[in-house]
Amino acid sequence: MTGIKLNKNLQIAIKAALKAGEIIMQVYDTAFKVEQKDDKSPLTEADKKANDVINSFLIPTNIPIISEENKQTDYTIREDWTTCWVVDPVDGTKEFIKRNGEFTVNIALIESGVPKIGVIYVPATRILYYTEVETGRAYKTVLNTHISPMHIIVEHSKPLQPKPSHKNTIEVVGSRSHMNQDTLDFVEHLKSNGHEVEIVSKGSSLKFCLIAEGSADVYPRFAPTMEWDTAAGQAICNAVGVKVISKETDKPLRYNKKNLLNPWFLVSK
Repeated sequence: MTGIKLNKNLQIAIKAALKAGEIIMQVYDTAFKVEQKDDKSPLTEADKKANDVINSFLIPTNIPIISEENKQTDYTIREDWTTCWVVDPVDGTKEFIKRNGEFTVNIALIESGVPKIGVIYVPATRILYYTEVETGRAYKTVLNTHISPMHIIVEHSKPLQPKPSHKNTIEVVGSRSHMNQDTLDFVEHLKSNGHEVEIVSKGSSLKFCLIAEGSADVYPRFAPTMEWDTAAGQAICNAVGVKVISKETDKPLRYNKKNLLNPWFLVSK
């Protein structure tokens, strides 16, 4: 698709995500080891190598970075950041370990707490989602190779289009790894209001992409997530008019908070 102009930081984020995806798949195809972090979450060589690659692209921008795999900067310093990158080198490490392909590279650029650029790359299928939110467009493309020239990416990109409105059947996105009672209660509430409900299971930040591209209606997340899990997905959703709303504040999720843990949230048009 011609006519798409990508700003410099979006191009950098895309290149970083693609290179990270290439490195991730090199590990994916080996007998990799799984470690446990202090919070008991899994960690693989892919997380560490992808983080190093992404840092190598983003550090030269002189924009500070919040990454799941970086040592976190104290809030007394972060609170003065007006702009920052928010990165998850491998979102869906559990899916990576299961080898089901549903893991992503997430890179977002945040300005004053709001996502402005979002890139989500799916290394196993070479599917790329990206946006500069202020253009009001988000795009999807399938690449032939992890390292593709920018003009090829643009030429083969198609704009995302969420569903225009709810029909009687509501497709609810659920996690493959985090389906809890609060989410089941949400589904029962929809049913009690006369809706038929179909559950669409998907791992990682791909759940945001399903809503943005019109493959599902709503994504309730009533379980813990961190800012790096959601920032890129929120950017892509916001660009096409899909809201990511905190259940605590009834307002869009904010970023570079003192506590990087997100509240429960709901993604819908």
